[in-house]
Amino acid sequence: MNALLAVEGEQTLGEYAHALIRSQYRRIVKQEKKVLADRDPEPLHQVRVSLRRLRVALQIFDLAVELPKPSRVKHLRHLASVLGKLRDLDVQIAALRDHYRPQLTEAEQLWLDRALSALSERRRRAFAAAEYALTQPRYQKLKEGYETWLNQPQCESVAQLPLLPLIPDLLSPLLSKLLLHPGWLVPVDSDLRTQGPVLHNLRKTIKQVRYQAEFFTDFYGQVFQQWLDTLEELQDRLGTVQDTQVLLKLLAHELPDQVELPGLKVAIEQQQAEALSNWGDVRQQYLAWDFRRSLHQMLLDPTWPAEAAAQSPQATDSAATSGDDSEGSEPDALAAAELPAPSPVPPPKASPSGGKSRARRTP
Repeated sequence: MNALLAVEGEQTLGEYAHALIRSQYRRIVKQEKKVLADRDPEPLHQVRVSLRRLRVALQIFDLAVELPKPSRVKHLRHLASVLGKLRDLDVQIAALRDHYRPQLTEAEQLWLDRALSALSERRRRAFAAAEYALTQPRYQKLKEGYETWLNQPQCESVAQLPLLPLIPDLLSPLLSKLLLHPGWLVPVDSDLRTQGPVLHNLRKTIKQVRYQAEFFTDFYGQVFQQWLDTLEELQDRLGTVQDTQVLLKLLAHELPDQVELPGLKVAIEQQQAEALSNWGDVRQQYLAWDFRRSLHQMLLDPTWPAEAAAQSPQATDSAATSGDDSEGSEPDALAAAELPAPSPVPPPKASPSGGKSRARRTP
């Protein structure tokens, strides 16, 4: 291993990795006490998102950084699993109580209240597990490992390479995984009981791609951001489908077999239909050769942030076509923009992007 080395005048892969890892780790630690206080679900949500982003960052830069063993991905995965169970229950309880319950008859509400009581007990146990995970020595060792590495980062030799030429190599593998996912072959009006898991797995892949790509938004233009926005919308829609499937399983477990809630069933089916209302168009777009090629071509031309910003319609009237003002849903929207070539002399170092801050349910 080699200590982190800087190349004068250019930001290196190792420097950027260090900044991203530091940013996500600090966000986790910042919310720790608020999660343990358990007065607001938002800090837990933020910790879960930061854990996911940190895991993605470690996967991206695995070839460049050497973390202490207690701080590696598998230990983050355990913590994310414990906190994720608590967060999932928060989401499901809120959906049943605030969204579905007002739509039901009084008789169905009584049965739903019974299920909510059982889920609240599950949540009590899940919080106890989360509290233990955040106070046990294993978690303290994880934090100590990060503090040590952030103060004295150890990196592989590849970390000394300049960042900009490597960005396409970092982004392309996960894009290929997304484009080759079997979820795009799930037809419209499929039975969610059999195809739901495939769509759920596609959603997880979309989330990984989006998190990874958001680390590099500063190096691309408006068209790149439009693509990320469409990924986020699709992730939200598929998340709604997954949430409804989980809800049905939870209710089946908590309620007697003979109990039927027709009003709730109709409400859930309506939400599923709304979430998948544009699925036919989206899947055809991702199966189209021109669109797939345009995504790969877009990734090949990262630029230093000042140049990428110049591509924005707000920054110039000539650098973008009319397609860039759209939501990016047309198959040729990405191919329409021509990104400038990288500058032979890079400007000063850029601050790493951790992705946009969003208020949606599933960042």
